[in-house]
Amino acid sequence: MAAAREELQKDLEEVKDLLVKATRKRVRDVLLAEKHKLEVEIKNQPPPTPKDAAEEDKSSLGGYTVKINNYAWDQSDKFIKLYISLNGVQKLPAENVQVNFTERSFDLLVKNLNGKNYTMTFNNLLKPISVEGSTRKIKTDTVLVMCRKKREEKWECLTQVEKESKEKEKAAYDTSDPSEGLMNLLKKMYAEGDDEMKRTINKAWVESREKQSKGDIPMDI
Repeated sequence: MAAAREELQKDLEEVKDLLVKATRKRVRDVLLAEKHKLEVEIKNQPPPTPKDAAEEDKSSLGGYTVKINNYAWDQSDKFIKLYISLNGVQKLPAENVQVNFTERSFDLLVKNLNGKNYTMTFNNLLKPISVEGSTRKIKTDTVLVMCRKKREEKWECLTQVEKESKEKEKAAYDTSDPSEGLMNLLKKMYAEGDDEMKRTINKAWVESREKQSKGDIPMDI
């Protein structure tokens, strides 16, 4: 029974991949109908026997969970694409790599890869995505998460939080007074810089005080 469920799951994943590539309405309608049929079949599969359930629990709960922080991303007119590197992921059963999509988020779960589970969550995506049109692909040592854009427009970043952070940073230096913008930049450089950077800025401050004593404009940090 477990083997039948796995085969149905593989069929479903292939139909989802074809849906991503399909552009003709008639073809998409056929694929959507097949997708629904497979989902119903999977749902109606008899519950696993105790032995199957034990094996499934062992597969899904083995090891500990690692949060994925490293990824690369790019975009096309239709998709936001995230590339997550995981050695050997192509050797897992298809059902061990799961992605749940909502209109503004997705969760990736990779189960029992070399004795560990891996998770990644993206909330509050910058713009809405199509749940049905989004999918994932498993490549050699890589999981590719493909979020289908609802509107074919360029995203400047992945999440609303990233956008707000960039806007705040830009606003800190985008002032009507050029000298105020320079002061803000120097303060940030001093706060985040290493010892060498701080010595350089302190030297500039001392020199500015010397110029101030001669009647020049001061540079306070």
